Amino acid sequence: MTSIAAPTAQATRGLRQDLVAGLTAATVVLPKAMAYATVAGLPVAVGVYTAFVPMLVYALLGTSRVLSVSSTATLGILAGAQLAAVVPDGDAGRMLTALATLTVLTGVLLLAASVLRLGFVADFISTPVLTGFKAGIGLVIVLDQAPKLLGIHITKVDFFHDLASLAQHLPETSALTLAVAVATLVALLVMERLKPHSAAPLLAVGGGIAASWYFGLGGRGVSTVGTIPQGLPSITLPDLALVMQLLPGALGIALMSFTESIAAGRAFATVSDPPIHANRELLATGAGNLAGGLLGAMPAGGGTSQTSVVRSVGGSSQKASLVTVAIALATMLFLGPLLSLLPNAVLAAVVIVYSIGLIQPSEFRAIRSVRRMEFRWALAAFAGVLIFGTLQGIVVAIVVSLIGLSSQVAHPNVYVIGRKRGADVLRPVDPDQKEHPDDETFEGLLILRPEGRLFFANAKQVGERIQALIAQHRPRVVALDMSRVFDIEYSALQMLIEGEKRATEAGATVWFADLSPSVMESLRAAGMVERLGPERLLPNARAVIQKFQGMADAG
Repeated sequence: MTSIAAPTAQATRGLRQDLVAGLTAATVVLPKAMAYATVAGLPVAVGVYTAFVPMLVYALLGTSRVLSVSSTATLGILAGAQLAAVVPDGDAGRMLTALATLTVLTGVLLLAASVLRLGFVADFISTPVLTGFKAGIGLVIVLDQAPKLLGIHITKVDFFHDLASLAQHLPETSALTLAVAVATLVALLVMERLKPHSAAPLLAVGGGIAASWYFGLGGRGVSTVGTIPQGLPSITLPDLALVMQLLPGALGIALMSFTESIAAGRAFATVSDPPIHANRELLATGAGNLAGGLLGAMPAGGGTSQTSVVRSVGGSSQKASLVTVAIALATMLFLGPLLSLLPNAVLAAVVIVYSIGLIQPSEFRAIRSVRRMEFRWALAAFAGVLIFGTLQGIVVAIVVSLIGLSSQVAHPNVYVIGRKRGADVLRPVDPDQKEHPDDETFEGLLILRPEGRLFFANAKQVGERIQALIAQHRPRVVALDMSRVFDIEYSALQMLIEGEKRATEAGATVWFADLSPSVMESLRAAGMVERLGPERLLPNARAVIQKFQGMADAG
């Protein structure tokens, strides 16, 4: 009886915790989803739909126990940029059709990536690139929402033009709208400071609605959300004529949706949770976006802040998301008239407070303290977003990082190896002798250790570096320690063959040590193993030193 009762009690406790987590998450998700819809220039109802359909589908198909899927700040700004490009006049009907096309296309791309098992693609966005990209997005969002805080209107062009336009229109600021915005900002910041991940967004929205009703803010010049349709979302079919125009943007959004989802899912997974399967996540987010696109939702992905809420209040399964979905459904059916009173300045304040966290100077400092090259990638992503736009910015950053990596691969290190005096420790010799100045080398022996894959892009550079070191040290024996070379391409193989011949003509004997099976097979196929003979193929660098010292003693 006890063995049955214990799991039952545990299940009941887990269900209760998921219920609380889902209710708590709903107080954060729904206001923010509505706010992010305004970031994309869409009606707030679209935000509610996004917290309904994609979240429901992911809860049924996803591999993360706690990932909460709806709109995010990044996806909102990316979607808004693409929609503005194809519907520049902001026509409401055309905008919703374009939205359906964009979201469905995003879902189709994610599903195709799942079928092709492309889950590894998210790894192409490095952490420094993502840091810079999100910081740029954070600034873009703050500037995008600033006019709503001030009660003014500007014609949006790009970041720097918008910044100049905002400064020019400052004298037109509505004092009452600004007062509403400041009050909301202060309330949100205080509540978040006292209790992070609380129901602060819900309280701010509720307070804004109450103030709008009591003081009649809509009739006093404060812009409000306006009419919100009640009931379930209607089906909106995509427009195939827009597919080619929206395809590049959908690719970027799909990549960012998956990247954010997989990062959030892994960040909040515990040891006892099942593993996050990247290709299954592609399937779940793809199906969520496909269904959501047909039912009025904007592109969706896993949100870090809302997922942290679910985890922090004890959520342990997707039942929490199903509770949030139920609250979203109730909002669509019953709460539309109340939400219509909500001032846009309140929503703008919610967006800014929860988007400003995208800007993390401490992360830039941490990257810079460790790796200058990756710090430049972060800056490239940050500047790319501000100068070229959101989607173009991340493309620029990825290209910069890939070029940087290609440069590293094309210029691998070739170390001179020495031995720690008095110990059997082999390590690279510092050419400036600032570190380990007592390390010993051996007169007449030069041990060189190239690192990484040797192929056509770096073969010439590695060959020149080896020849330069041979000319500098003039050894009788050159030993190539190949322990760090895991593969060798044909061009690099030819470089080694020709280099060995030149070294022999110059009076030096070339030995090879610690060849991997694949490298050994390449040398054998090229006839190099037969040419060298077993006496010049050694198991490791220590064997090289022993053999050389034995030859010196015998001589």
